[in-house]
This record gives sequence, structure tokens and C-alpha cells, in this order.
Amino acid sequence: MDDPSMAAGRKADKRELDHADRRILRALQNDARLTISQIAEKVGLSATPCWNRLKRLESNGYIDAYVALLNQEKLGLSETVIIEVTLDRHDEDAIERFGRTLTELPEVLEAYLTAGEYDYFIKVAVAGTAGYEAFLREKLYRIPGIRHSRSSFALLCLKDQPSVQA
Repeated sequence: MDDPSMAAGRKADKRELDHADRRILRALQNDARLTISQIAEKVGLSATPCWNRLKRLESNGYIDAYVALLNQEKLGLSETVIIEVTLDRHDEDAIERFGRTLTELPEVLEAYLTAGEYDYFIKVAVAGTAGYEAFLREKLYRIPGIRHSRSSFALLCLKDQPSVQA
């Protein structure tokens, strides 16, 4: 099946996502190990137009990465903790330094600079309460500039969607 949208020339590179693009993204979101032939079959395209679309989606930044999602419980990291942090200073240097340090901590799964009562929202995976206590004492609280933090242990994950549904 020929892909008429690609025949329109290179102007297609900057167009909005169409239904076929979104189907490709959904297929990859569900299983990033699919081959081009498998994706093409799922979305109703032949392999070449599907490959062309996939390459365009990658080059235009719609796909950040292909990753393996690890089972944190099997890795011995049975607890997920959400930490909200307030810094004592809010200048650019303090925010940059704190954020950079967070990205270097392997326990940190996600970290967000936020607006509102707290400055950062941090999701960590640890080995139980003892692992969390060690993370706080030996890593997080050694980062200069923390004024206040609040922690919540996740009891049950109801939804874990790695990215926005296309």
C-alpha cells in the first residue's frame, strides 16, 4: 500500500500527526520490540511507508528513546516513595544544582521541578523502609539547600503508563 502523504514531498516532515502516525506510536508504546513488518501490519501500511513514517517520527522528536521497563520488585526495590521537596533558596544556581544532583541518584525514577507548595516532586524506588531511610540519610539529605520534605509510600500502582497516549 503506497503512502500518499509521503508522496507530497518533504513538506510532510513538518505536518501534524495523522491517524497512521498515532497508530504507529501506540503500537511502539505497547511493544517497542516490534519489527517494521509487525508495526506495518498492525497499522495497515506496507513496510516501506511505515519505515519512512517511523524515521520521520524519530527525527522530528516524537520518539525520545526505546527502553526496557524493568521490574523493580524483582530487582529488590519493593517500595515506591513519592517525595516532595522545598528548597531554602530559589535562585537559578540552587535549582540547577539540586536538579542535576537528583539525576545522578540511581534510586530516582522521576523528578519534576514544580509550581505550588513544593519545589520538586521526586519518585524513588528503594528496598523497603530501611532502604528509604538510607536513601534519605546518605543521599537526599546530603544535597545542600533542602528546607523541607514530605514523603508518601505508594501502596498500590493503579496505572503505570510510560508516556502519553498518542
